[in-house]
Amino acid sequence: MSTETPSRKTDAETRDGADPDELPPFTEQLSQQLGGVKGVVEAAVPITLFVVLNPLLPEQMGPLSGLQWAIVLSAASALGIATWRALRKEPIRHALNGLFGIALGAFLAWRSEDARNFYLPGIIQGAVYGVLLIVSALVRHPVIGWIYAVVAQGGKKEWRQNKPLVDVLCRITILWGIVFLVKNAVRVWLYWIDAENALGLVTLFGGWPVTIALTAFTIWAVRRHMKAVEAAGAASPNAA
Repeated sequence: MSTETPSRKTDAETRDGADPDELPPFTEQLSQQLGGVKGVVEAAVPITLFVVLNPLLPEQMGPLSGLQWAIVLSAASALGIATWRALRKEPIRHALNGLFGIALGAFLAWRSEDARNFYLPGIIQGAVYGVLLIVSALVRHPVIGWIYAVVAQGGKKEWRQNKPLVDVLCRITILWGIVFLVKNAVRVWLYWIDAENALGLVTLFGGWPVTIALTAFTIWAVRRHMKAVEAAGAASPNAA
């Protein structure tokens, strides 16, 4: 039995009537979106270190407070991951995203000596993302649709001509936006009542785990729609 994986359809096959919107394998799409398992783990390391170390370290350890040590170690881990990837000539996009977020939060928390401010940039960013996602869907240019076009269609715009697919992607984009806003409403409340440890846990478990779940649901929903379109086309000999 051959162990070769099925090859992608060629341009000639597409011209002969194959579906031009055929999606890459589910796992390949998920990996591209999240940077693979390694990317997810590396992105979660800095925030995990801060959430774990901040409540555990004593108030003062030598020249620095426990909060400052948690900030230093968290920022150092983000910088170390980005440097390690760069030295190995690996993509550093996800590492840089984590580094920038950690750096700003670390600066605010260090300057104010308030651990809650470590999470403030993420709270603001999440709120902005939530609003932009919903607005993009309402004007029929869903952000998730454009991401889908880059990941699954090489940046092509054919999906814009597929009204049912646009409808699906608009609904999915609104779902993403609602989840972002609800999550950030909880984080704002925890910030307001000064529950820094609970804020850290919500940030940690409401971050990558929720993103992975939403991404998996998005890919499943789009693939389900495409399969339904293929089945309808096969059932109708005169379908375009």
